[in-house]
Amino acid sequence: METAAAPHADLDQDACYRAVLTRDARFDGRFFGGVKTTGIYCRPICPARTPLRKNMVFYPTAAAAEEAGFRACLRCRPETAPDMGAWRGTSNTVSRALSLIEAGALDEADVDALAGRLGVGERQLRRLFRQHLGAAPVSVAQTRRVLLAKTLIHDTDLSMAEVALASGFGSVRRFNETFQALYGRPPSALRRRGERAGAAPGVRLSLPYRPPYDWDAQIAALAARGETVMDGRWTRELTPEIDAASGRVTVARGRHDRLDIVVEADDLRVLPAVLARIRRVFDLSADPAAIAADLSADPVLAPLIAARPGLRLPGRWVDDGEDAPSDRLPPDFDMRLRARADRWRPWRAYAALHLATAGLNMAGLDAADIKETRDEPQAA
Repeated sequence: METAAAPHADLDQDACYRAVLTRDARFDGRFFGGVKTTGIYCRPICPARTPLRKNMVFYPTAAAAEEAGFRACLRCRPETAPDMGAWRGTSNTVSRALSLIEAGALDEADVDALAGRLGVGERQLRRLFRQHLGAAPVSVAQTRRVLLAKTLIHDTDLSMAEVALASGFGSVRRFNETFQALYGRPPSALRRRGERAGAAPGVRLSLPYRPPYDWDAQIAALAARGETVMDGRWTRELTPEIDAASGRVTVARGRHDRLDIVVEADDLRVLPAVLARIRRVFDLSADPAAIAADLSADPVLAPLIAARPGLRLPGRWVDDGEDAPSDRLPPDFDMRLRARADRWRPWRAYAALHLATAGLNMAGLDAADIKETRDEPQAA
């Protein structure tokens, strides 16, 4: 199968291919490779034999690959890659739009309505998506539904009708038609019995993150602000007023750079929004390498980040803020440090977190004070 597809301008296609040749895990989730002879797209770490360079084209997101006509590999399962994207840290509008799409904003409404919620024009939103993601908003929403459905098919015992409902498809018919068009087979044919989770209560999934992850610090921070933590597990009750369903969510540290999630809800349609909120609370989309590379240019931050490379931002379950959480400064931030903090963008919140974790009180520091701490021992 020959698929006509233009590569993304911001990706070094040859560098991507070198990463695929070595199956470099550092690039997992950063890009996806489409194989023009098969019509399949894969993660950089796919164990299948690497195609010839002339037969591969690379995209920044799974949505861009699917919009170009490729379908997800059933072997490396792109839906299990770390939640990454070329947009992160570059466009607040795209970041907010993706959060809304992940919560189901385009399941029942159109792009014009989404743009209105973001305070931008529809054409501007489409242009930003094309620039940062290489795909249209509708394609991103479709890919989100398909990849979540694939995860539920592989990893849970939900019926196909329940999978359709839980992944945001408006009907079982639309669900079946989409999978038939993408994979040439019904969705039930993708289920391999050995992967099914059995009859345990709730929807049990695992969500990937990019290591390192300081789980102990994250769970301690959530407990310190009054959230329910017991035996290393975080729990939250779902309510109709906030979540449009009743039930419970439990999150624990899993194996192989993943968190284990159990969602018990009386309406499966809330699953996409619940998963989006879990990703925000536990900061699963963070890219520690990118954050460290940018912030370590500051001589004060460099040793702090080296000492605690896996710190994550404890997010809020409900977050209506218009600015990106990664760039928010704490309320006690000393405005005399504004010029220095501007050099930390778009990771100002991580910089403030590292300073606070090291015991440096932002409100009591000025630029000279910070400089003097450069050679002092840092908190472990």
